Amino acid sequence: MTEGFIPSGSAKIHYEIYGEENERVLVLIHGNSGNLHYFDPQIEYFKKNFKILAIDSRGHGESSFGKGNLSLTVMADDLYNIVMNFGFYRFNLLGFSDGASIAMYFALKHNDMLEKLVLYGGNINPWGVKLTFQVPVFVTYQINRFASYLNPQMANLNKEYLGLMVNEPYIAPEDLSKIKAETLVVVGSKDLIRKSPTNKIFKNLPNAKLEVINGGDHFVSKKKPEDFNPVIEKFLSE
Repeated sequence: MTEGFIPSGSAKIHYEIYGEENERVLVLIHGNSGNLHYFDPQIEYFKKNFKILAIDSRGHGESSFGKGNLSLTVMADDLYNIVMNFGFYRFNLLGFSDGASIAMYFALKHNDMLEKLVLYGGNINPWGVKLTFQVPVFVTYQINRFASYLNPQMANLNKEYLGLMVNEPYIAPEDLSKIKAETLVVVGSKDLIRKSPTNKIFKNLPNAKLEVINGGDHFVSKKKPEDFNPVIEKFLSE
C-alpha cells in the first residue's frame, strides 16, 4: 500500500493505493462524514484483481477542507485532479451515498474516462432520502448553524457535513442521459434512499442495471460485504 496527499485547488486530498501490480483501476469514493476506510472490506476483496485508489473526500478523513464550503461538485473536481495526477485516464468508479452523487457529477463532465460506474445508495436531490432520516438532518443542520457561535470548530464541522445533505445534490434526472458508461445502480431493500430517486437514476441512465440487495440497508457494503462484493465483482467482470 502507498499513500500520500495530492493538492487540489486550495485543499490537500489524502489517498491510498492498493494492488499496485494490477492493470485495471477501481476508484472508491465514500459517503458523508466518512473516510476511505469505510471501504476496507471492498479494498481487501478487490485488491487481488484491481489497482485500487481510495480517497478521503475534501474535508473528510485526512484531507483538508481548503477554502469555502464543502460542495459535491468541488469534490468531483478533486476526483478529476487526483486521477489525472496518476495518469488514470480510464478506470472503474464506485461511489457510495454522497460519493455516488460525486460520481454522477464527475461522469457528467468526464464520461469518456469511465470504464464502468457503480452508484451505490445514490441520490439526486436532498428530499430523495426518507423523511424519517431527512427531517432530523434538517433540524440538526439549523441547530448547528446557530451553535457555531458557541462552539465554532465542532458546530462548523457538523454544519458542513449536514449542509451537504440539506443543500445537495441537485441533479436533473434528464441530465443522466448524458452518462453513457455501463452503470450498476445498487441499493439495499431497506435503504434510507427512497425508491423514487433510485428509479429515476436507473431509468434515465441509458446503459444501466439495477440491483437491490435483499435485507440490506444503506450500509450493506460494510455490514454484509459477503452479499455486496460478489454483486460488484460480477458487474465489473462482465
